[in-house]
Amino acid sequence: MAQIIFYILIGLMIFQAIMLIHDIITHRDDLGPGNWLISGIIGFITDFADTIGIGSFAITTMLLNATKQIDDDRKLPGILNVGHAIPVLTEAIIFVTVIKVDALTLVSLIVAAMVGSWFGSKYVTKLSEKAVQKWIGWALLITAILMLLRQTEVIALLGKGNTATALTGVKLLAGIFGNFLFGALMTVGVGLFAPCMAMVYMLGMTPLAAFPIMMCSCAGLQPVANINFIREKAYSRKIALAITIGGVPGVIIASQFLLGLDITMVTYLVIVIIFYTGIQYILKSRKTAAA
Repeated sequence: MAQIIFYILIGLMIFQAIMLIHDIITHRDDLGPGNWLISGIIGFITDFADTIGIGSFAITTMLLNATKQIDDDRKLPGILNVGHAIPVLTEAIIFVTVIKVDALTLVSLIVAAMVGSWFGSKYVTKLSEKAVQKWIGWALLITAILMLLRQTEVIALLGKGNTATALTGVKLLAGIFGNFLFGALMTVGVGLFAPCMAMVYMLGMTPLAAFPIMMCSCAGLQPVANINFIREKAYSRKIALAITIGGVPGVIIASQFLLGLDITMVTYLVIVIIFYTGIQYILKSRKTAAA
């Protein structure tokens, strides 16, 4: 089954690359705002962080905002999903061949996230700028809280001693519903990693099982969501492509050092910055409403 999923991931990577390249070539005279070098560096940093478990969406939002790369916040969800799709597929390909998880559990949760992302992306592309700013702000705050709970081992304690590599019965249904919800929320900027890892712990699975589940879920849902983002032109082509180009080497390098890397202080710093950025987006949405 791991081999089958491996080939599916390869197929999704090819599909995503064709969609993105076709759109770039078709609109080569209208690639949108952004700086190639800055966006590429952001892709490297954020996908490096993604591979070691910190996540990429919140940090990307923070860095794009700080460097003033985007001129329309409504395109941010599309940038996040389109730009990080191929790097996340690279992560999934690496981890699905290393960590063993029950095939039914893995496939069910991946499909649930993909279906959730389809509904989420269709809704997000219709949102107003004020709504996107507000929900991204709350998404960042939620992500920061989940990261803090995980970092202080509040969530980890719920999974203490867990050894299961499969879900059955009611727990499997709960996992399917949870990943459907996380897939939908990911299209408004809520990273799937932290909530998925918390859910895996609470359902009694080994923490290691979260890595192939969350990475394959993101890898499966992003190309699906991106059909809508690309079709609706709800993203910045230049920024997304630059993030992709910078992100892939970030993933490959990070995967080589994952087990021995101490990221405690870095993670706490990122949590503080994410809190700040989330509050800034909520305040920005209020200013947009008042304008």
